[in-house]
Amino acid sequence: MLTLADLVFRRTGRKAPGPRGGLLMGSLQHVRKDPLRMLMQSFREHGDVVRFTFGPMVAHLVSSPDGAQQVLAENNKNYGKQTRGFKNLRYVLGNGLLTAEGDFWKRQRRIAQPGFHRQKIAGFAQTMVRAAEATAERLEAKRGQTLDVSAEMSRLTLRIVGETLLGHDPSDAADEVGSAVSYLLHIANIRTSRVIDLPPIFPTKENRLFRKAIGTLDEVVMRIIHERRREEQALPATGGARTRAALETRGDLLSMLMEAKDAETGQSMDDQQLRDEAMTIFLAGHETTAMAMTFTMLCLARSPPVLRELREELAQTLNGRSPTLEDLPKLRFNKMVVQEAMRLYPPAWVITRSVNEADQIGGYDIPAGSLVFISPYVTHRHPRYWDDPEGFDPRRFEREPAKGAYYPFGAGPRQCIGSAFAMMEAELVLATLAQRVRLELAPGAPVELDPSITLRPKNGLLMTVR
Repeated sequence: MLTLADLVFRRTGRKAPGPRGGLLMGSLQHVRKDPLRMLMQSFREHGDVVRFTFGPMVAHLVSSPDGAQQVLAENNKNYGKQTRGFKNLRYVLGNGLLTAEGDFWKRQRRIAQPGFHRQKIAGFAQTMVRAAEATAERLEAKRGQTLDVSAEMSRLTLRIVGETLLGHDPSDAADEVGSAVSYLLHIANIRTSRVIDLPPIFPTKENRLFRKAIGTLDEVVMRIIHERRREEQALPATGGARTRAALETRGDLLSMLMEAKDAETGQSMDDQQLRDEAMTIFLAGHETTAMAMTFTMLCLARSPPVLRELREELAQTLNGRSPTLEDLPKLRFNKMVVQEAMRLYPPAWVITRSVNEADQIGGYDIPAGSLVFISPYVTHRHPRYWDDPEGFDPRRFEREPAKGAYYPFGAGPRQCIGSAFAMMEAELVLATLAQRVRLELAPGAPVELDPSITLRPKNGLLMTVR
């Protein structure tokens, strides 16, 4: 049945331009082969709103800041997460903050929000610096050697997210966890672009490996939750305030989530909900920051003048000591380096939404039941809003970017709940490492991007420690 909105759109709307694609599968082959190249080329050839077909599915790439804000903020209720990509993420993360929708998401966000308050995360700064110092020592011991920096950054952020958010250092399982994460993200990405995809319950070889990788992460996360439950049961029977105080002294987010109750319903999380939130925090907090730091090191290796300016600021402000939270406002260039690296290489390189009701963006029809792609990778290179968009110039952040032109953590009500945590971590880690080690690209080592669920360097990033 046609609605009035449908009739209006048919009369006044326009179909957005876009590549013709193949007769049956449209642009599916191109997005499988090189999605970054396809999105950038389509944006350059067709503009801020580009229409694609993927078999029977219609999708639009929206690249203007105004269009991105319309989808993510102003009309966000019309753009949901019923996409194949989120379906595959739910196999891994369950129904956590990243994948949940509607009233359930609102409830989980209310419960988790206090754990990411600035005063709360400020207490994590010393733990972050200690972990970065340990990584610096590890790298110093390998001076002159060539190693995979993405693996080193993953090990570092795994320790940080484990200690600060889960109250447990999983470094002893770092290699196993890292392999599981890489495999899950890789397969989840492949599943998303298939015409026919068998759910993990089907006993294929790929699905067996998929379930094994999930089991690896589940074992780490559920062990932490069960240990915490045993501690809870061992506390004095008086419970109440004493139990809450005893758990809160641990200071980690998981303890807070276990004790928190929804102010509106009085409900707390059961073990399955705790698992889903802990898994989301574990993966999102570990993987995205690791990739942000990896690409920061790549940018600095390619830009010796920027590295010199950064080290001059660190020497002047810190004089060889490790940074503290109180130092960060004075380390302005340090922050700008992180911001610029995430402009060029945003870990969340694409955001996909499902369209609930017909809409218009930039004067073009966005039909109900279609998909919308919002790509920070593309918008961060929009020549109308960024001078020399492919260049690495941290000083550009001395000025506030145009509204909506920079969104490495998303935007609107679904903006990453851990964005302040991630920025504090990245700034402290960079200030610690940049004083003590210099990383050079290994001669002849290829640097190829792998736009999986997150943006990663394909086959790692080989660099030599100096």
